[in-house]
Amino acid sequence: MTPPALVLSDLTCLHQRRPAVHHLSGSFAPGSLTAVVGPNGAGKSTLLRAIAGLHDAIEGRIDRGGLAAADIALLPQLGGLDRSFPIACADVVASGALARLGPFRRLPAAAGARVEQALAAVGMDGFARRLIGSLSAGQFQRVLFARLMLQDAPVLLLDEPTAAVDARTAADLLRIIEGWHREGRTVVAVLHDLDLVSRAFPETLLLAREPVAWGPTSRAFTPETRLRARLVAEAWAEQPELCGQQPHIEAAA
Repeated sequence: MTPPALVLSDLTCLHQRRPAVHHLSGSFAPGSLTAVVGPNGAGKSTLLRAIAGLHDAIEGRIDRGGLAAADIALLPQLGGLDRSFPIACADVVASGALARLGPFRRLPAAAGARVEQALAAVGMDGFARRLIGSLSAGQFQRVLFARLMLQDAPVLLLDEPTAAVDARTAADLLRIIEGWHREGRTVVAVLHDLDLVSRAFPETLLLAREPVAWGPTSRAFTPETRLRARLVAEAWAEQPELCGQQPHIEAAA
């Protein structure tokens, strides 16, 4: 399936009653690989949740081109997940298939083989019966990537996929992300590793609640745009009010 473009029109979202994403317009092209970067509190995670349909907009809209909920897979931040529940790695991975089957459907017999294949693909062969609470952060992130493989979505939203993992795991996960891109899937990733953004992501959205720049990474992610994002962040008020004016976005085309 070739995913449609994801089009944002004047999108504004709140987080804890404050503007988190402010008048954002633009589009993620079909099959694009885009990094979303910006200072802490810039609305990056809120944006991913809004695209996934998990966070309401108070203004504007998101045109997903008719994609169903199962066609958009969201990888949340690793640090926000509770691993105390006694569930095995294979069950976590298999749950990725439920997005398409529905919560009350039984997994087909072939799903077991797909789970094993996905775990092997992320370097977790032999971990099927291990409880997730016994895993390191990097191992658990690999399991979550295997879960995304079972979901098999044309659009993937990744919130800090390489954070809190070792260098080898980060490199392995990047290879998987690049493989999804080669398959024609649309991948949007929130990242803090700026070297990784410059090296591996063709497109970048620089966000500071409002859009600063969006386009080819070489043009959208420059010392000048990064300075502007920092200055915007430094000017944030403790209790910001919604603005009725469209902010300026630097052209990156």
